[in-house]
Amino acid sequence: MSCYNSAMLDRQTAVAKLFELMENPSLIRHCHSVELVMRAAAAKFGHADEEELWGIAGLLHDADYEKYPDRHPNVIVDWLRSIGEERIAYAVSAHFTEWNVPYVSTLDKALLACDELTGFVVACALIRPTGIIGMDVASVMKKFKNPKFAAGVSRFEVTAGAEKLGIGLEDLVAFIIGVLTENAEHLALTGGRFDVETVLRS
Repeated sequence: MSCYNSAMLDRQTAVAKLFELMENPSLIRHCHSVELVMRAAAAKFGHADEEELWGIAGLLHDADYEKYPDRHPNVIVDWLRSIGEERIAYAVSAHFTEWNVPYVSTLDKALLACDELTGFVVACALIRPTGIIGMDVASVMKKFKNPKFAAGVSRFEVTAGAEKLGIGLEDLVAFIIGVLTENAEHLALTGGRFDVETVLRS
């Protein structure tokens, strides 16, 4: 895969860092799912030339969450800054509104918008017999309005992310469903167990 402007970090190195910090397959699938959504979002929001950068931001946004939950996201942010990846570091440092980091670039806003909502759409898929296949926006929105479903997903963060990115929530849901459907087998969203080695084969 091609490098990008500030590039000291390639995807292979990013994956190695993810696996150094994270072992839980569900969390790894989340990071990889957000990576794929962010790659597609780069093109959708006019930054196709930065697909690699956006994807790595998605891949590493929660990299330290499992091992250092009390220091998240500072461990991965500090590491990114130490290797000169300030744009990725900044976006990761801003992917939760309560951290009070200003949203400067489209990358920052997209990571906020895509993170929690991607996790929510995956949660919806995992309870359906056909997984992500055939899922529609209306069914996701119905579950979104039910605070007991995937209660760990902040509805405020999801809504704030869509607003900052300047896209309607239903349109963003449709976009994420589309990306995940295209990668359904790869992400084990049609049934079966997610193989973390899949991340290496992307």
